[in-house]
Amino acid sequence: MKKKYTIAVIPGDGIGKEVTPWARRALEKAAGSVADFDYVEFDLGAERYLRDGAILPDEDLEDIKETDAILLGAVGDPRIKAGILERGLLLKLRFALDQYVNLRPSKLYKGVESPLANPGDIDFVVVREGTEGLYCGSGGAVRVDTPEEVATEVSINTAYGAERVVRYAFDLAMKRRKKVTLVHKKNVLVNAGDMWQRIVDRVAGEYPEVEHDYCHIDAATIYLVSDPGRFDVILTDNLFGDILTDEAGAVVGGVGYSASGCINAANEYPSMFEPIHGSAPDIAGQGKANPTAAILSAAMLLRHLGFDEQAAAIDAAVEADIEELGSTVRSTDQVGRDILDRL
Repeated sequence: MKKKYTIAVIPGDGIGKEVTPWARRALEKAAGSVADFDYVEFDLGAERYLRDGAILPDEDLEDIKETDAILLGAVGDPRIKAGILERGLLLKLRFALDQYVNLRPSKLYKGVESPLANPGDIDFVVVREGTEGLYCGSGGAVRVDTPEEVATEVSINTAYGAERVVRYAFDLAMKRRKKVTLVHKKNVLVNAGDMWQRIVDRVAGEYPEVEHDYCHIDAATIYLVSDPGRFDVILTDNLFGDILTDEAGAVVGGVGYSASGCINAANEYPSMFEPIHGSAPDIAGQGKANPTAAILSAAMLLRHLGFDEQAAAIDAAVEADIEELGSTVRSTDQVGRDILDRL
């Protein structure tokens, strides 16, 4: 019998409303024969905030907790001060649902032109810690808007929080090319960096098949454009991972081909899957947005639920579409139809 899943859908802002329906259609077509999906749509994002001041009401959060996974479109609107929606919705979801792994694959598909002259084979994934570091919100400001203003941001790193992400990275490496690269700045951030390195060294002893090495964050940004093929699984903290994944998106031809997952690997709460391209308000409503990353996020959702074969089918359809038609100018709906026709 087919298992039933409840999927929370947050189309959000801008092009999120245009690409999310294609992620849903991909779920249905790829896995409809083995699973039933019920969707609960949540009115969260800029329009809701501008209408009644609500960002993520407690009752909505509690309802989301009862679902099996979350499809997110995009969050962000130039009418709203930066940080309000990001902290009040995205980060609140990540922290409240303990989505401690941020998973972002980066792959250069055939048919996509990288800005690099000689990119080589690019296929790596970034495992970014998602609930600690500088994004915790620990810090504050005094004497605001005076010449004596003091502002602090405190990076919180726990052995518990780091170790569970380290283990996730090594488990993932066993399914890939068996290499983990820790990226940090341990020559300057000596407390957090040393703790991360010691945990990696200890956990690595349990995975003798997995090679592991270390790279400073500044060197990693260079290697991403000079030798990206050296990476398999990049393991890093919240801030460094945020920066590296955007650079990685550019290296593989643009964030329109990049999806991500905010994952509670213990399955205590639902995990969230989204394209990383943002709300792109400059093209919203014009039918120009590329839904490929949103469709890839549906594949990540299926893989998380255990439907590896169905997820692989979406990945293959996307890869074939990009190789054949990636250079052509198509509307949002045309790209979506072309990909689904291959499933």
